[in-house]
Amino acid sequence: MGWSFPPTFDDKAGVVLMVADETDVEQSLQMLLSTRPGERVMQPQYGCNLDAMLFEPLTTTLLAYMKELIQTAILYYEPRITVDDVSIDTLQSDEGLVLIEVSYTIIASNSRYNMVYPFYIDEGSPT
Repeated sequence: MGWSFPPTFDDKAGVVLMVADETDVEQSLQMLLSTRPGERVMQPQYGCNLDAMLFEPLTTTLLAYMKELIQTAILYYEPRITVDDVSIDTLQSDEGLVLIEVSYTIIASNSRYNMVYPFYIDEGSPT
């Protein structure tokens, strides 16, 4: 169980809203993929350095490197899951959007899930 992402507060009860199970794992993956290494004071290695890929041409080498970054970050920082596959959809790259799909299995329940993370590769793209 963990805090919801983004953190949400219940003013009346005076508590932080919590999430659990698959929602907690998915939100954890969202945070991991959107955090740059060095952003967390107590965990300077935490994150996935996808921002370094901004404005780079989408070559086969770059896509393989992005997959490796994602798999390595999940291996080190999300021990509750095993990654089944990471795929990158570049069909909308002309509009500045790359879709990263992570298929994973939650170890505790042996349940399979997938998450799609939108990665904007061009300046001025929506966030």
